[in-house]
Amino acid sequence: MAAADALPAVLQQAMAAEDINPEAGTGRIERPVAHARHDMVSSANPLASRAGLQILRQGGSAADAAIAMQMVLNLVEPQSSGIGGGAFIVTYDARQRRVRSYDGRETAPAAARSDRFMRDGHAMPFMAAVNSGLSVGTPGVLRALALMHAREGHLPWKTLFQPAIRLAEQGFKVSPRLHALLEQNQALRKQPAAAAYFYNAQGQAWPVGYRLRNPALAQVLRGIAERGPDAFYKGEVARDIVAAIAHHAVPGDMTLADLSGYRALERAPLCAPYRSAYTLCGPPPPSSGPLTVIQMLEILTHTPIDRYPVDSVQAVHYFAEAGKLAYADRDLYVADPAFVKVPVKDLLSPGYLALRATLIEPGRSMGPALPGDPARMRMLRGAGNTPEIPSTSHLVVVDDHANVVSMTTTIESAFGSKIFVDGFLLNNQLTDFSLSDVDAQGRPVANRVEPLKRPRSSMAPMLILKHDKPYMAIGSPGGSAIINYVAKAVRGVLDRGLNIQEAIDLPNLGSRNRGLEIEKYTALHRLIPGLRAMGYTVHERDFPSGLQGVVITPQGLEGGADPRREGLAIGD
Repeated sequence: MAAADALPAVLQQAMAAEDINPEAGTGRIERPVAHARHDMVSSANPLASRAGLQILRQGGSAADAAIAMQMVLNLVEPQSSGIGGGAFIVTYDARQRRVRSYDGRETAPAAARSDRFMRDGHAMPFMAAVNSGLSVGTPGVLRALALMHAREGHLPWKTLFQPAIRLAEQGFKVSPRLHALLEQNQALRKQPAAAAYFYNAQGQAWPVGYRLRNPALAQVLRGIAERGPDAFYKGEVARDIVAAIAHHAVPGDMTLADLSGYRALERAPLCAPYRSAYTLCGPPPPSSGPLTVIQMLEILTHTPIDRYPVDSVQAVHYFAEAGKLAYADRDLYVADPAFVKVPVKDLLSPGYLALRATLIEPGRSMGPALPGDPARMRMLRGAGNTPEIPSTSHLVVVDDHANVVSMTTTIESAFGSKIFVDGFLLNNQLTDFSLSDVDAQGRPVANRVEPLKRPRSSMAPMLILKHDKPYMAIGSPGGSAIINYVAKAVRGVLDRGLNIQEAIDLPNLGSRNRGLEIEKYTALHRLIPGLRAMGYTVHERDFPSGLQGVVITPQGLEGGADPRREGLAIGD
């Protein structure tokens, strides 16, 4: 039986949903690598990038610019991220010469139970879970940004909201990508508040170039600018959020206490050496992204992958097999560390990863990989069914003092839960939990729903040090495929000697331990017969990654923005 055919039904639904409603753009936008001498920003939308650069020119830090960029992204890229969602952030604090990590992941309401997405003993249909009040987690991004600002900000908090407030009041032109996503999204049309903002009276998406104003969001942002995050987590906005969730056709159970009690966390960053010169850093669990990227890259050091061209059958084979091994571990072991033990040290042990690499055979696919057992925990846990639909955003900032921010931010699937409140969308992040709480053998799933728990993520904002100094910042949206996107780009720069734009441009590929996926309409298409001969089930897919990255070189800064989206890397 082909690997894809053996997937649980809920994962097949999720993969189908990616094809029906992908985070697709309007084709590639070819662009050269960007250069700057002093500072640089890269984000998924030019308006957000320009807002970040404006803040840097006013004397702001990288943290300040990132906050301004996120507020603009909330407005101009509402399908991907915003104040109704969450984020993971990794930074380099030049003043203290240290890497920091901030966890703004959403949490389950206190009333949530492990059978939240179960009906009659079975996981409910994935899209039914997404488009409901049950899917909304307590938003975390504002608390995380405020925590980062307290540690690393320079300009007043209020100043950072002005670009987004002006744009919300004056309006912005609907982009081709936003228009395309609105056109194809039927669930958004069924939510009256969202439909009134995103569509005209005839239910048609606003055309490309239409000036879309959002005075409700401007008012909310003005309150947050003046009074801080409490203007969101307490008071009128909080009451509106709770009411909207409670009055959905499939109501949720978030309370005012859930909102007022939310706390972002500063966690010790997850860092590991790579090759002889580099250190790879990112947020630790509940994000599985950096951990899994590091596993993949270290496993690949034990293979001959770099003897082969990047677009060869052998290079694709080794990359896919390393991905299978790392994803298998991720799926079993990674969840919120406040609820389960995540054996991070064991999973990153050089001896363990060298042993995992011996499972890769040069001439054939191993099929679906089994998780390893570095800490003798495997038989105690069940593997869950945790679909992740791609709709997220990434931004990078480097300021002229060598402070760095790499931030991945999300409301989960395209337009989140579709619940629109006071000018912004609420996330559907709780569908990043396993939809079932036990596996077929009745073993508890690490990433099951529990009260106040943070769902596992694949977000992988990465910061790479070279000889203990910031060298590269990278990240991407893309659901669980984020890990493969980031690993591809990091290897492109560190192991293949490409510039950041060339590395981002490489065709997307990899295995999430469920067949081999390659990007449509790329040079990888010609490899399909050879890959099938090695035993792979090959899926050609739309892979609209949104990689944004910056590399710090002796000659200055180099920036890259994914040609699959509308982003921009610029600097001074």
